[in-house]
Order: sequence, then C-alpha cells, then structure tokens
Amino acid sequence: MKKITALIICAVLTIGILASCTAAPVNTGDKLSIVTTIFPEYDWVKNILGSMSDKADVTMLLDTGVDLHNYQPTADDIIKITTCDLFIYVGGESDKWVDDVLKDSSDKPVVINLCDVLSENLKEEELKEGMQGEEEAEEGEEEIEYDEHVWLSLKNASVICQHIADKLCELDSANAEAYKANAQSYISKINALDEQYAQAVSESEVKTLVFADRFPFRYMTDDYSIDYYAAFIGCSAETEASFETIKFLAKKVDELSLNCVITLEGSDDRIAKTVIANTETKDKEMLVLNSMQSTTGEQVKEGADYLAIMTSNLEVLKQALK
Repeated sequence: MKKITALIICAVLTIGILASCTAAPVNTGDKLSIVTTIFPEYDWVKNILGSMSDKADVTMLLDTGVDLHNYQPTADDIIKITTCDLFIYVGGESDKWVDDVLKDSSDKPVVINLCDVLSENLKEEELKEGMQGEEEAEEGEEEIEYDEHVWLSLKNASVICQHIADKLCELDSANAEAYKANAQSYISKINALDEQYAQAVSESEVKTLVFADRFPFRYMTDDYSIDYYAAFIGCSAETEASFETIKFLAKKVDELSLNCVITLEGSDDRIAKTVIANTETKDKEMLVLNSMQSTTGEQVKEGADYLAIMTSNLEVLKQALK
C-alpha cells in the first residue's frame, strides 16, 4: 500500500507555495472552484450542478489514468486543492497525503471526505478463503484498513450526492434551489438503477462471482447479497497470483458451475486466462467489470458517465449470474 511521508509532502507544499506566486488562481470571479480526486466524484458534481455548471469550475485530479492507490499529488495539484472552495476525496488509506496538505493550508477549503460521510457503512478489507494475502504487517501494526471503493455502491452514491448537494447549497445559497432540484432528479436515477440491480440478482439462480483480479466490488456485492471469490483484496498491490490461488479459483468455477471469470477494466487478463485454462472445460467466458478507478480526462471528454458505466456493469452482472 502506498504511503507518502510528511517530509515529501512538505517539500511539495513548499514548491507549491512558491509556484502559487505566479500561477493563476483556481477560483475565477464569482465561480465556485471545486476539486475532486476521482471520476465518480467529478461526475456526481457535474450532474448536481446541471444547468448551473457555468457557476463552477470543476477539476478532476486523477485524469491521466493513474490508479487511486498509486497517485501522488504534484505541486500544481496542491495549489488547486488549497485554493479551491470545495475539495472532494475518498479518504481511505490511499488518501493519507491529504491530511498533510490540508493541515499546512492557511485558507482551508470546505472538504467532503467520502469515508467520513459513510462512516457507519464502511467495511474493513476482507481476506476471504482462497484469496492471496498481503505481506504480513510489521510487528505492532494492527491499524484497521477500510475498503476504499465506496463509489461502487449505488446506495452509497445516493448518500454522497445528497451530501455534495447540501454543501453546494451552503457555498452558493443564491442557486440552492437549482442544486436541490438537480440532486433530487439525479438521486432518483441512482435509486432506480439500484432497484434494477436488486431485481436482476433476485431473479438469478447464481449468487456467486469468481474474480481473477483485485476485488474492489465488495460494497456492490454486499448490497445485493452476492458472494464472491477473488485473487486479491481490492487495494492489493499484487499482480502475480500463486498457483494455489489459481487452482482454488478454478475449482470454485467448476464446483459452482459458473459460466465465466471476471476481471477489472485495464487488466492484462493473464490471471483470468490461467484460471480458465485450469477449469474442467477450459471454455469459460471472461467478463469485465468497470471499477472507475482510473477513468481518464480523455474518457470524460468522450462522454464517460457514472450511471452509464454502472448500467453497463449491471449488464455484465446479469451475464455473470446466468
């Protein structure tokens, strides 16, 4: 798991402060300046702004395809964060760097930490049967690590979007009614899709997934009481599965008479292909679920959409649970 030391952050902050003397401020005129770390946050904000999008400048920091777990802020990123009106981030282990950035900021933005918003619904990382474990923690280290992938639950998304809308109303009370209406409309779409997921799972005889990859979908599977087996936990840095893990997953595919093995978007598919090759029939389909962990700015320009991606994931899920 990535850890950035306070010393490195301080060095970047120093560069950022010096750079801010010449850099253009993020906030322009009467517009709100909103900075998000990942794509789902960005898309939620854009939908809540709706026709009022001209009232805010919205930035997505992780726009080059870098994974949340590997991201390190640049000096320019730090300037954007410390000069914005609203900063939205996930708040898990991968975002520990934020504490150092914000504590040294003289003019702190309003902050939305998704993990704080969902504090009562957070789930600890789960090391399931057959899953390849992380390296043992150093002696004395027993800090609880929570699953960061909260955006992959539509139920969570509904709660977070309401919280974002509330903060926007506080920051821009003149347009509060528009934000409330946009949020209500958008959340109703999220809830409708949530119902479609629930119906699809209830109508399926299969209730288990085999994931030959990291598994960031625990919030989603828990929402609909779907069981799963996977090669690694969602935040794992592992890329090579042991033969024992491969054999276990292949055996589960056979035991449960599953028709497919699932991977993440951007996977090289090596583990999935090896699992399939070790099943009895060796002809299982390989399906892909999109975790939106590394959606790029270019994909946003091309029309990437949170609800559209979650709808596509639903179609994949239906196929996997046949």
